[in-house]
Amino acid sequence: MSNLTDMLVLLALGATIGAWMKLSTAREYAVREARAQCQRHGVQLLDETVGLRRVRVRRVNGQRHLERCYGFEVSVAGNDRAPGRLWMIGRSLTSLSLPSVEHPADVTATADNAQATSNVVMLSETRRRSGDRQH
Repeated sequence: MSNLTDMLVLLALGATIGAWMKLSTAREYAVREARAQCQRHGVQLLDETVGLRRVRVRRVNGQRHLERCYGFEVSVAGNDRAPGRLWMIGRSLTSLSLPSVEHPADVTATADNAQATSNVVMLSETRRRSGDRQH
């Protein structure tokens, strides 16, 4: 009887290690995808961290798949934090949620308002000023 118990314990341990390794590999793909999507959409991935938030069963083309949701934080202007989320089935991105990025005209208006109401200096303003000094 103890041989059977030992075998069941080893099987459970092996299944746990296998699931952990599969989730670790899937997380690496999620980090790569989050990095690529942030670059594509003009936001900065903060802390280079992506964490598993949810797992659900989703039917795609009549087949059931496990869809994983990963959460992360991004910065739009360099001085803020906003949540981002991506859903993946295997290595494929199925859904993405990122904060919206303002248009350049809106950013300059926001920068002017920020300087008038606070002591925050926008990075784009600092770069422009330092570029003017060098010439």
